[in-house]
Amino acid sequence: MSRGSVQSVYEVSPESSLELLSVNEMHWLIKQSEGELHELIRRCVLAVLNSGSNIDNAKEILDKYKDFDVKISWQRRGIRFKLINPPTEAFVDGEMIYGMREHLSAVVRDLVYSPNLFITNDNQELSEGTRISDFIFRILRNAETVSPARRPNLVVCWGGHSISEKEYKYTKKVGYEMGLRGLDICTGCGPGVMKGPMKGATISHAKHRNTNALYLGITEPGIIASEPPNPIVNHLVIMPDIEKRLEAFVRLAHSIVIFPGGVGTAEELLYLIGILLHPDNQSIPMQVILTGPKSSEDYFTQLDQFVRDTLGDEATNYYKIIIDDPCKVAQTVKRSIDEVTEFRIANNDSFHFNWRLKVGESWQLPFEPTHQSMSELNLSKDQPTHELALNLRKAFSGIVTGNVKPDGVAQIEQHGPFILRGSKEISSSLNKLLEGFIAAKRMTLPTREYVPCYKIEQ
Repeated sequence: MSRGSVQSVYEVSPESSLELLSVNEMHWLIKQSEGELHELIRRCVLAVLNSGSNIDNAKEILDKYKDFDVKISWQRRGIRFKLINPPTEAFVDGEMIYGMREHLSAVVRDLVYSPNLFITNDNQELSEGTRISDFIFRILRNAETVSPARRPNLVVCWGGHSISEKEYKYTKKVGYEMGLRGLDICTGCGPGVMKGPMKGATISHAKHRNTNALYLGITEPGIIASEPPNPIVNHLVIMPDIEKRLEAFVRLAHSIVIFPGGVGTAEELLYLIGILLHPDNQSIPMQVILTGPKSSEDYFTQLDQFVRDTLGDEATNYYKIIIDDPCKVAQTVKRSIDEVTEFRIANNDSFHFNWRLKVGESWQLPFEPTHQSMSELNLSKDQPTHELALNLRKAFSGIVTGNVKPDGVAQIEQHGPFILRGSKEISSSLNKLLEGFIAAKRMTLPTREYVPCYKIEQ
């Protein structure tokens, strides 16, 4: 480490990724990092170094560290990261915290190398949708997060980063019970629900002397700054966009547990229900549990009613609601994973990646929330139910963008709130749900006053 009168500069080596590169690969990596990708790399590196911050607004973080920069140099023994004016919390006595070195390396790996995994000669004959699924698998394999040696045991946990203390403690209890049953945890890698189950599982994994536990965090560039990876994550993957992130979750998951959250959690639930409603996925086992402490029961009642009002009672058959019973949640998950294992053995399916699941191209192509695209969403029942679920998921995605993502926040500041137009029934249900989220302070951290980034019209 060296410090000048104006700048503080730290140099660190990569960890767990990018450690073995040829001289040619190092030169190529440096060239890529200095081009159009530089600003994206800078933002995402700043995010992982900002782990533990109580700021959930990406613009605020970027404004706070305007003078931060990252540069890559090379030596014959490997590359080095030069960090200029980084958050000091990432260091202890001048040495970067080990886990943050891992996350720093993962950022550069996924942002620089991942795009090239899509441009390969052996998938040119595939359909666009199949190519995208193949691309997602390659990213996960390159990050060493899929292993044919592991039997099904990965639980994806979804929920909000802004939750109450009671809810957070409950997620830890559920994680603890799942860890006792040898289950690994995958989340969106940030704070709140994305941290709690992992933290609980660390204790039970330690009791079993399980040193090979997987704490997988999957994020994407647009959200990582407002939800920096929590320090428990030992495998970080940055997907190119939210759609590929969501598909990675559902293809990796052997079971899914959804805790209290806000619009991001509603987006994930609608995405999942829409896929499970697709006729081609009717026979595929996938246990989905909505759970929280007794104090969160009203939240799940609201969410369940919204699903009934918009998608119909049939859609609620794809999940169970379990209130205030961590042990029952873990037992239910374990039994369901045993069923998944039997199904995949019987059908000669992969344990580590659900290739059988049908995810249509309309679910895979990135949705860019703009004032025009948000106003053009079809929020009515004159379409197949799974397509309505897709459009509702896009509406929630746009609200997330307007709430916390830098580009979305800038759009709202410049042009005012997004306008959502739907049928009277859908608009009324959507407005009621979102008002409940605002009243419960589920739109942002409790320390911030929420100003809606949307308006709903009939």
